[in-house]
Amino acid sequence: MQGKEQLEKARERVIDAISQNMNLYGVTPSVGRLWGLMYFQDEPMTLDDMKLELGMSKTSMSTSVRSLVELKMVDKVWKKGMRKDLYEVEEDWYQTFIDFFTIKWRSGVNMNVSAIEKSLKELHALLDAHDVNEEIKETARHDIDKLNNALQYYQWLNRLVDSFESHEIFTFVPK
Repeated sequence: MQGKEQLEKARERVIDAISQNMNLYGVTPSVGRLWGLMYFQDEPMTLDDMKLELGMSKTSMSTSVRSLVELKMVDKVWKKGMRKDLYEVEEDWYQTFIDFFTIKWRSGVNMNVSAIEKSLKELHALLDAHDVNEEIKETARHDIDKLNNALQYYQWLNRLVDSFESHEIFTFVPK
């Protein structure tokens, strides 16, 4: 069929770019390739469909799809008469970006804030201790100041994430 090779080449170029780009954000290239493949499908796909297209094991496909579902980049859909699970991509790139990054950002913020809060308690305990020399206490005060500044940053980052989730960001940066 004339043009089919050019069509496949054009799609493959985009799929490769998506795969490489997603890899920058901690998503494996194979998961990125799967999302790219699914993006160009006009119908939902089964794990068997994906396996045939990418030549990967069904277990690998299942793990990859689960990752994409958790990132809200792929939805499980229902089709009358179909017994196998079907999946399709979220085609709204704005929403995909928001879901992907807010999940990653919230996770990072929570992990770092938890570590900072635990360290702040320990540092404050050092300040209250009677058997700790003044040089250590001064270093602890300095670290407390740094960690409080970091907490302010994470509060700001949470507000930024909130603005993405509420779509308020589009007031400042229109689509």
